[in-house]
Amino acid sequence: MNFLAHALLSLNDPEILIGNMISDHVKGKKQYDFSPGIQKGIRLHRAIDQFTDFHPITKKARAKLHPIAGPYAGPLIDVIYDHFLALDEKEEPTAGWHEFSASVYTELQSRNDILPPGFIRILLYMSEHNWLVNYRHLQLIEASFRGLERRAKYFTAADEAFQSLLDNYVQFEEYYQEFFPELKQFVSKYQDRISMTE
Repeated sequence: MNFLAHALLSLNDPEILIGNMISDHVKGKKQYDFSPGIQKGIRLHRAIDQFTDFHPITKKARAKLHPIAGPYAGPLIDVIYDHFLALDEKEEPTAGWHEFSASVYTELQSRNDILPPGFIRILLYMSEHNWLVNYRHLQLIEASFRGLERRAKYFTAADEAFQSLLDNYVQFEEYYQEFFPELKQFVSKYQDRISMTE
């Protein structure tokens, strides 16, 4: 999953939110430099990613893009899932996506002193262009694909991958609708296990 899903699944806990959002920028034992709550968020992020990557529905979704994107199909599917999440009225927070997103940016920016430098750069663009809300717009998804193409050494098919999303849009939405409830259930059970060990 991408940034919107990780933020939404942070159990309404500010420290877990921070860990969940910065996890990709925290390598090895560096996680132990953070508070126990942030460490929980880092572990939650990794559990979510593992559940997502090995889920049979995600494997089907990746297979749609694999002929075009190869090993980069996974990151593209993460963005696609966030697109459909941003459009999902059933999952929209009570205060609305705009209020939710603003609170996420505020919480993260309030902890700039501990955020990894790489994530600070991402957060600047994320908040400036309001990614968490604007994932609903296909223009941002297309821009995300092209951003991956700029960063990835061996991915040169952003336009073709985006066209595949358009061509298979209903199918990708069905994958999301099947998958996301199972991810939420996984996170709920994960939270219960963590609570029992505290």
